[in-house]
Amino acid sequence: MQNARSRFPSFYANKNIKSKDKTLRNLNSPDISVIIPVYNGGKYLAEAIESVLAQTLEPLEVIVVDDGSTDQSLEIAGNFVPRVRIVSQENKGAGAARNTGIRVAKGAYLAFLDADDLWTPQKLSIQHSFLESQSKTDMVFGMVKQFISPELPAEYQGNLRKEMATMAGYSHGAMLIERAKFLRVGPFNEQLEIGEFIDWFSRARHLGLTHCILDDIVLKRRIHNQNMGIYKRGHLKDYTALLREAIARKRIK
Repeated sequence: MQNARSRFPSFYANKNIKSKDKTLRNLNSPDISVIIPVYNGGKYLAEAIESVLAQTLEPLEVIVVDDGSTDQSLEIAGNFVPRVRIVSQENKGAGAARNTGIRVAKGAYLAFLDADDLWTPQKLSIQHSFLESQSKTDMVFGMVKQFISPELPAEYQGNLRKEMATMAGYSHGAMLIERAKFLRVGPFNEQLEIGEFIDWFSRARHLGLTHCILDDIVLKRRIHNQNMGIYKRGHLKDYTALLREAIARKRIK
């Protein structure tokens, strides 16, 4: 298997990609960069940003990466400047937007949130404290609670009630990881329209990165009419490709 730098040379060519010395961090104001990609997500973006700004442990920076939106996303994000930094790019997909955020991020830790989801107030505090006390754990996750967005038509809400159980959050939005360890794995695969985190996590496991899932709810995932039932069914082929790669890694290991 190629290492991350050889597989994604253009990503690592950016001079902003640097890891920070852990000994230089002020634990009272941790070096956490929060990255929020958005594409025409103005409807929920303000709530997502507010859930980050309301954290009991304040991050170093909040970066909103606008992925070529044509709605009011940029204007809404602008209402939070200077507490939020805005970066714009042409539409390339969520994985590419997260990678853009990583390139400009300054923090020693990375955290991600989708523009339609919410964090619980102690998300960063709980996870940062855990990683600081557990040196053998590379990345930490928490539990995810799904909720139905109020505007979802009533005929859909009834069928979804049974799916609202809290579950283990194997997702980018429920993760906190040191930047240097993220970069060992490499960036998100920008060729995948869905499943880019599954691909990244598979690569991380193959490299031997360890993880832990806390019992605390850290992420609230919004169910609305654009994400229910995997609406991009045409891209399910991405999952097939991911499965093949995961199997290949196991054979090599």
